[in-house]
Amino acid sequence: MRIEEDIKLDYSDVLFRPKRSTLSSRKDVDLRRTYKFKYSKNEWSGIPIVAANMDGVGELGVAESLSEFEMITCLTKQHDVKKLEKFKNLKKIYKNISLSIGIKKEDFDRLDKVLKEFSFIKFICVDVANGYSEHFSAFIKSVRDKYPTKTIIAGNVVTADMTQELVLSGADIVKVGIGPGSVCTTRIQTGVGYPQLSAVMECADAAHGLGAHIIADGGCTCPGDVAKGFGGGADFVMLGGMFAGHDEGKGKIIKNNGSKYIEFYGSSSDIANKKHYGGLSTYRSSEGRTVRVKYRGKIKDTILNILGGIRSSCTYVGAPSLKQLSKCTTFVRVSNQFNETFTK
Repeated sequence: MRIEEDIKLDYSDVLFRPKRSTLSSRKDVDLRRTYKFKYSKNEWSGIPIVAANMDGVGELGVAESLSEFEMITCLTKQHDVKKLEKFKNLKKIYKNISLSIGIKKEDFDRLDKVLKEFSFIKFICVDVANGYSEHFSAFIKSVRDKYPTKTIIAGNVVTADMTQELVLSGADIVKVGIGPGSVCTTRIQTGVGYPQLSAVMECADAAHGLGAHIIADGGCTCPGDVAKGFGGGADFVMLGGMFAGHDEGKGKIIKNNGSKYIEFYGSSSDIANKKHYGGLSTYRSSEGRTVRVKYRGKIKDTILNILGGIRSSCTYVGAPSLKQLSKCTTFVRVSNQFNETFTK
């Protein structure tokens, strides 16, 4: 047993330190990035925000809307050939969607069937709650061997050593985050986790040293947190809760006392396991909760609000582009982010 005593930070523990800027307007900030990936050699350009592969978020309707802003959507693991065949605009948005799979044989088989039918899809997200097993690294190697020209996203992990392990196993992009999500209960249920901003900073450094990239997955509660993820070195930021509750997610609207809500739940929750896997196995416990999110209408308004916040962050620190944000970032440790007088 040992204790690491150096301070680790979440998004809520810091604020950007403002700096002199030559920018005259937020509209002058360029949010587009262009990345070339380590193994696939594919190139992607767009705004590097990613919708999480969660029910009500990683859906084709969300993907279609996000693609208009050149953002990526990781589809849920339930998107098989039949589901994709029904969507008419797949070829229009394929550059900005990722298939998602677990690490079971049936996951690999489903991936093979989908890519045989839709070979133009370029991203594969291999997603597990715990990316620290040898089996996971071996599975990434097998996917890389089978699909050398696909861009592989792998996670989740929170430390530099395992980021390097996954990159060396064939991952182009490592997904970073254990426990920070709004409907994740892993930290309560298991006592395992890592403050998200520190995880992003350490894993980004490890991945970039090997010519790979990372996605900061989870922990964002507002546009400022998204900007902090980029400021901490993330190449992409993945959002679940912030993209929940919209028309495009096709969730069932629940009316209560004159207000409208949509149910949102973690991928390891009881409801998700019952819906997709016939319930929890006896040796497992739920590591996700179910909440009701206020119905938020069209997702476009939420996207514009997030992008406006990031542009404003860039102007405050003097970054003319999202690419420059991390180079212009100085974080200040704080005990309070904002005045909550009128929020309750």
